[in-house]
Amino acid sequence: MKPFWRMMATGIMLGLSVPVLADVKTGVDAWQQGDYAKAIGEWRPLANEGDPDAQFNMGQAYKLGRGVQPDLKVAIDWYRKAAVQGHMRAEDNLGLLMFQQGDRAAAIPYLQRAAMRGEPRAQYIVGTALFNGDLVGKDWVRAYALMSRAAASGLSQASTSLTQMDKYIPEDQRKRGLAMAANIEQGKGASFAATEPAPVRASPAPVRTAELPASTPPKPAKPTPAPKPAASRPQVAAASPPQPAPAKPAAQTNALPKPAASGGWRVQLGAFGEEGNARALWNRLTGKVSGLSAYQLYLVKAGAVTRVQAGPIASSADASRLCSRIKAAGADCMPKKI
Repeated sequence: MKPFWRMMATGIMLGLSVPVLADVKTGVDAWQQGDYAKAIGEWRPLANEGDPDAQFNMGQAYKLGRGVQPDLKVAIDWYRKAAVQGHMRAEDNLGLLMFQQGDRAAAIPYLQRAAMRGEPRAQYIVGTALFNGDLVGKDWVRAYALMSRAAASGLSQASTSLTQMDKYIPEDQRKRGLAMAANIEQGKGASFAATEPAPVRASPAPVRTAELPASTPPKPAKPTPAPKPAASRPQVAAASPPQPAPAKPAAQTNALPKPAASGGWRVQLGAFGEEGNARALWNRLTGKVSGLSAYQLYLVKAGAVTRVQAGPIASSADASRLCSRIKAAGADCMPKKI
């Protein structure tokens, strides 16, 4: 899967953007050390001057309540300012947080773009909306494509919803959905123009989510418990936006993939100006993520930056599954084709 957020000149560290500006990096270093007030002091002037990375980090701070009182409205404002300037991770967080706060219709355009970039939670939400015909027109081919991509990333709720969809979406549309999912993975996903209306069927059981308005089709006699939107991509030290605890995943879906003897994939965990900080991140994560130490550590030099990668990994799907486990430990992770 191609990266779906842009890497800054000096990398991404635990969900914070780190551009060339030294003051932003100084703020990130302070954040890492738990000095949130100092981090805010570094970022706020730059954010007020229009730096999108500082604005994104301020959104993180207000969402998590670190160095400032938690205020989701202020977080949304900072995310929006960064997103307007093309900060993709800010746009991802903006859509998810707006949806979480009930501004669902306005959130959908952001979530659609995030879904096409490969954001699993956005794919799950938009796929659900497209299947039910909530907030957007019903489109079962695209719904199946997005839900397939979310399930392939290791999102257990998406796997459950995909099983429900199998009962109602005709086989030919499922096949077309899988073909579209492959295009999305390769960065060739089509726009959100409807492919074709879903066929009329008697009382289809919607793939429900408590975060979406009720669908127009009637519920079945014994409805399946509603799947919940997944917890947001972990940022600095907590998930965003906060969600109910997800259902326990099936063992075969979220099992940690075994390291491959060779492979064309790795996962990238962050990038640092000092190699010591890169090794420190690796040591912390191997203590948190069971089985991660079995992978080989790669410290990839790119100018003055040291990128932290783990591998080798056999496939994109295995890299996404490993990232899912790493994100659950509160760290950032990105599949990377080598």
